[in-house]
Amino acid sequence: MAGRRRPRANMRLRFRRDRSLVLMALPAIVLLGVFAYIPMLGNVVAFQDYSPYVGVRSSPFVGFDNFARVMADPDFWHAVQNTLVITAFQLVFFFPVPIALALLLNSLISPRLRAAVQAVVYLPHFFSWVLVVSVFQQIFGGAGLLNQSLRAQGWQAVDIMTNPDTFLFLLTSQAVWKDAGWGIIVFLAALSAIDPAQYEAAAVDGAGRWKRMWHITLPGLRSVIVLLLILRLGDSLTVGFEQMILQRDAVGAEASEVLDTFVYYTGVQNGDWSYGAAAGLIKGLVSLALILAANKLAHIFGESGVYSK
Repeated sequence: MAGRRRPRANMRLRFRRDRSLVLMALPAIVLLGVFAYIPMLGNVVAFQDYSPYVGVRSSPFVGFDNFARVMADPDFWHAVQNTLVITAFQLVFFFPVPIALALLLNSLISPRLRAAVQAVVYLPHFFSWVLVVSVFQQIFGGAGLLNQSLRAQGWQAVDIMTNPDTFLFLLTSQAVWKDAGWGIIVFLAALSAIDPAQYEAAAVDGAGRWKRMWHITLPGLRSVIVLLLILRLGDSLTVGFEQMILQRDAVGAEASEVLDTFVYYTGVQNGDWSYGAAAGLIKGLVSLALILAANKLAHIFGESGVYSK
């Protein structure tokens, strides 16, 4: 009996000790449950021939028929292909940008100049995608500043905002301008945790700037880079719903159809709720598998990853 009471007593003591932290975390937990976990119950419509007129209880159960329809749909695989191409491209040309910016900012000696540059690069993160696309339209659109300047010089205008062939570069440029500044926060925090004595000792030993960055700075950032890379891989099938919707009419569905827009148009616009839910559920399961695989890879390379072994 004493053995059973001891864990309960320890639990009460820990709760009394941490009750302030628990109370502070409670609103976030409630919000997460209400808006993230409870809606998951709606995935049951993926196994039904769901009709909003009769509801979940009266809709017939069809098993995995909707999943079979999704897997046999060439439009679904086209959306998967576009999503993976965009993710791979942005992984190469977007993911390293915040790291390079953080290293550049960290090398600035003047604190005022560093704070000013940080404020400038952070600012676009707070813009909506509507504003970001509008800014790019005003600069690179058919009547934008770039084409006006080219015509004034007697040159031919260039088609950037409505060209499907350059849409991938356009998407990545918008993402870099909007979110690269915000992404450097984590890397700057990791850089501040590196002991300055290591740099001083390396400088005394004759190590130059590049050697100090290679042997001290980058190893200090490695765990953060691996963690963010795992999270990015897990989110690789989500490439910006609003960004795609806003520019879909300009470049066409062939270039801009991704998994999120595919689920929206088939499930919501066409009213095929069960089909859209099945496609979304497949996307969620593949994302979970990517996180587990990336985390396993992190363990192999000696990093803790999202969770420990």
